[in-house]
Amino acid sequence: MASFQKRGKTWQYIVSNKGDQIRKGGFRTKKEAQVAAGEVEANLLRGIIANLKEEPFAWYFKEWIDLYKKNIKGQTKYHYGRSLEIVEAYFKDTPLQEITRQDYQGFINDYGSTRSKETVEKLNYHCRACIRDAVEDMIIPFDFTRKVTLTWKVQAKRSEEKHLSYYESKALFKEVVNRLDKGLGYYVLLLALSTGMRFGEMVGLTRKDFNFEDSTINIEKTWGYAKNSPEGFGPTKNDESIRVIKVNKFTMDTFEQLFITSPSNPFDLVFYSPASKYKVISNANVNKLLNKVLEELKIKKLNLHGLRHTHASVLLYGGESNQKVSMNYVSERLGHKDVETTWKTYSHILDEMREKDEEETISIFENMFV
Repeated sequence: MASFQKRGKTWQYIVSNKGDQIRKGGFRTKKEAQVAAGEVEANLLRGIIANLKEEPFAWYFKEWIDLYKKNIKGQTKYHYGRSLEIVEAYFKDTPLQEITRQDYQGFINDYGSTRSKETVEKLNYHCRACIRDAVEDMIIPFDFTRKVTLTWKVQAKRSEEKHLSYYESKALFKEVVNRLDKGLGYYVLLLALSTGMRFGEMVGLTRKDFNFEDSTINIEKTWGYAKNSPEGFGPTKNDESIRVIKVNKFTMDTFEQLFITSPSNPFDLVFYSPASKYKVISNANVNKLLNKVLEELKIKKLNLHGLRHTHASVLLYGGESNQKVSMNYVSERLGHKDVETTWKTYSHILDEMREKDEEETISIFENMFV
């Protein structure tokens, strides 16, 4: 039989089990404490005994990442590590057994007060997966992340603001080509528009990755270009990111000429920059170049990653000749983990395509009866 005590402004329950006591506090109301105690008692009747040893959330989270996320790498590994740092900073040595739904909601509210929706969702996703396993392992009797309300402050850019239209990208492409003699950064912009590659993949390219006979580029590694990146060559974001992609002849010819006229370097890197801290062209500098060109073209600002979205959007929506490609191919070309990621990321393009397809469908059948 459980007993309940009010301690200050919160309630705690005490469940006796063969001489031991399972105790937990921090509940806002007596009713919440009774519900939680009921779950513990129900588990005891089924022979499930809660872990009485207190284990700090941060400690368990680290052990969980080391055990269940052993194969993650690149940016995914960094994001899990970042989530761990956030949990450590907020909960410190607080045991899992002492954290309530209200505590976790307060954690999300605090973190989300200065973050975007996407960032809060990522942290919550990591924490929820960990806590579900803690319940499965009988470390805690219930999931305190359940029914959390996500809150955020910074509005993330709408999907349509993350990429250029076909005609905007065409204007940018022409201007970039005109400026290739002004520096290596413009070659990055050309490659981003032509391939949709991630920046880390582009700066990880060596000359050997270019096959000029087949007009293909081999993508199998990245290069550490920031503080949170591995030093030198590193792995791709996931196994699916290892790929060979076909590239238009103009871009391939441009890089073939670049290799002829530029000197070699110790790493055989395409975008080598000896003056840079990381030995490759700076992401910040390329972004400055990009927005300088966009401003002169009177096109809205966009970061370099937006050219990856632009590349995919152009492929899905089609150009002036309406030559659309399949979602499966776009997913493969971008190196997404699965096609669901592609569907989710580019759902706004599908909405635009639906309107276009709807009009074409009506036109097809109207022409049948002419």
